[in-house]
Amino acid sequence: MIAFIRGKVAAVTLNSAVLDVNGVGYELLCTPNTLAPLRLGLEVTMPAVLVVREESQTLFGFGSDDEKQMFLLVQIAGGVGPKLAQAMLAVLTPDGIRAAIANDDPATLTQVPGIGTRSAQRIILELKDRVGSPFSAPGESVEAAISPDQIWRAQVREGLIGLGYNAKDAERAVEAVAPEAGDSPNTGALLRAALKTLSKA
Repeated sequence: MIAFIRGKVAAVTLNSAVLDVNGVGYELLCTPNTLAPLRLGLEVTMPAVLVVREESQTLFGFGSDDEKQMFLLVQIAGGVGPKLAQAMLAVLTPDGIRAAIANDDPATLTQVPGIGTRSAQRIILELKDRVGSPFSAPGESVEAAISPDQIWRAQVREGLIGLGYNAKDAERAVEAVAPEAGDSPNTGALLRAALKTLSKA
């Protein structure tokens, strides 16, 4: 699993940055806040998450470890995939998300494109006991709330839903392949195994 990318900024677009790492360019999808301080030639270390899908591998980059951990955490909630998680961080800070969830404030979450009142209420319900207190030390309570098991389950479930399967079938497939996860789950391999399970059904 990729934890961070260190390199020189080779390019900055509206939604991504390319970091030159020993002659190899890594493109990371980023929020506007993460991109704002970047300048060509600047050497940076960017926390990163590699999201593996059946047809693609996408790197997401973050301005801090706190943003990265919040990106992973919100995907535990049903219906929240990587793109929506990034959209949440584009509109709200990690502590803004914590405050909205801790204060049972769906109106704040609905400021994010793609989140309606129902989905905001579901996010609050599913994450209320996981996000910790607002304005906590960066990454402190969030890291404690996430386990590798929760991360791969969320990513595989959203991958299956993105491929057209309904949430019930996706959850069933996730449970079917859970024994294969082990201590170091390979999301790509688990996604392929889940697809095989669904194809046999």
